Amino acid sequence: MSTSAPASDKFTPLLGLLPFLKPYATKWVWAGLALMIAAGATLSLPVAFKYLIDLGFAPANRGHIDQYFLALFLVSVVLAGATALRFYFVSWLGERVTADVRRAVYDHVLGMSPQFFETTQTGEVLSRLTADTTLIQTVVGTSLSMGLRNALLLIGGLVMLTVTSPMLSAYILITLLVVILPILLFGRRVRRLSKASQDRIADASALAGEILNAMPTVQAFTQEPNERQRFGHSVETAFLAALSRVKARAWLTVVVIVMVFAAIVFVLWLGAQAVLAGRMTAGELSQFILYAVVTAGAIGAIAEVWGDLQRAAGATERLLQLLAAVPPVQSPRQPLALPTDGDGIQLDHVHFTYPSRPNTPALQQFSLHIRPGEHVALVGPSGAGKTTLFQLLLRFYDPQQGSIHINGVDTRQLALADLRRHIGIVLQDTVIFAGSVFDNIRFGRADATIEEIRHAAELAAAADFIEALPDGYDTFLGERGVRLSGGQRQRIAIARAILKNPPILLLDEATSALDAASERQVQLALDNAAKSRTTLVIAHRLATVQQSDRIIVLDGGRIVAEGTHQSLLSSSPLYAELAALQFGESARQNIVQ
Repeated sequence: MSTSAPASDKFTPLLGLLPFLKPYATKWVWAGLALMIAAGATLSLPVAFKYLIDLGFAPANRGHIDQYFLALFLVSVVLAGATALRFYFVSWLGERVTADVRRAVYDHVLGMSPQFFETTQTGEVLSRLTADTTLIQTVVGTSLSMGLRNALLLIGGLVMLTVTSPMLSAYILITLLVVILPILLFGRRVRRLSKASQDRIADASALAGEILNAMPTVQAFTQEPNERQRFGHSVETAFLAALSRVKARAWLTVVVIVMVFAAIVFVLWLGAQAVLAGRMTAGELSQFILYAVVTAGAIGAIAEVWGDLQRAAGATERLLQLLAAVPPVQSPRQPLALPTDGDGIQLDHVHFTYPSRPNTPALQQFSLHIRPGEHVALVGPSGAGKTTLFQLLLRFYDPQQGSIHINGVDTRQLALADLRRHIGIVLQDTVIFAGSVFDNIRFGRADATIEEIRHAAELAAAADFIEALPDGYDTFLGERGVRLSGGQRQRIAIARAILKNPPILLLDEATSALDAASERQVQLALDNAAKSRTTLVIAHRLATVQQSDRIIVLDGGRIVAEGTHQSLLSSSPLYAELAALQFGESARQNIVQ
């Protein structure tokens, strides 16, 4: 049989917490000192009781019995003070380390590329940040301290039991060896069941997060009963997994307590016989009983802590997996600076497939040169590769083949923050945060003044409706901007991009949710903003891009045509078909400019 147990059967993952524990070495020293004093005081109590019984009630010492009670009280005061200090320090450490772990995991997840979220549900990440870190807080702030304290009590108790009565202690040690076996066997089972329980909780959280973020769709399709059933089934699965863990821990507790106290009762019976035979004093038997109780209590507590450590090891393993995840897109070690001037954007023979769809190319041998200040529109059917082009420009992904240069510098040689600082984007699926109007527009540039924010709102044709809100720019918009219409949300997103004032602007169907009047206003604002910057526009509504310098027609990840609106109507069958669908066959040659 192999002598090395699998990593999952050990507490090795807990070692991953050491970097989070080291910065607080001084606090750990104080906590350890208080713990040792408390343990020492606890181990002193049986000795104090021995002297109280054997000497305090002796006829020659009756006048001094008060001193023995005073000494017993002073020991309890020391125990109380040391216990309170230990509780404070370890609780502080538990909260501090948990906060550091949460922040580290969240900071790391923020740096992950979209590829990470293709395979990882948001609810699962949230479960790791809450449920798993709570387990770590329990261990660092409570269980670890309790485990060390009871380990000291166990060792000290065994030593004092041996000093008090070697013969009775021998019986105790034999029974302890019998008790260790079920702890090891049940402990491994608890570890496996704990990991399964946390996984099921993460599944339930992921499902709830997905549905709560899509409530309008769920209610519009009257899927509430089905979603209740799905979540109920997920919760029940998590409950059953947790119940299995609880049953295993309950059996572990029962076995340990019964076996320990059965052994203690037997040994105490032997001790009573020794007192009656005159081989022990009543004080020595009382001391032995108290040390036996301390030792038994320590074993029971260690059994509980063992289960907590098993659960925390599983939680730590999952958190470390998140922290160990390396995003495929990273900033170079020695990034280059992005020049302010150059020859614009150059894509050379770019080939790209999404990691989740490796056999379906999103872009194939794609080459395109966009000059500085040029206004370029991208049109084509869904799945043609338009949004993929935006994601590659932002380096959410890197192409498997080919290169992308901005002002002569390969985007792989730029720091991600520097690259993205030069690019503004307005998405078709507008993102509004649960804050005020000011907060949402200022997201484009954190140091913007109130006047700059108002000016950006005016350029985005958003100022009028914002000022009509109950609290104007201070109005709380609710989660995902539920208090706004689709067009209002989009105009705030446009204001955010205008405030950023980047040299490159990406517009993904930026006016799709606007009515005709608002669209005309926003389109004029975007045209004015685009005069001083390179602009790429994804548009399904061809009326919004007719004045572009160039229109690029994409299909199947390739460029199939490019030119002006009028030239493409005669040279590109695909563009002519798109125009006919929107404007009508007879009117497509006479579109109002």
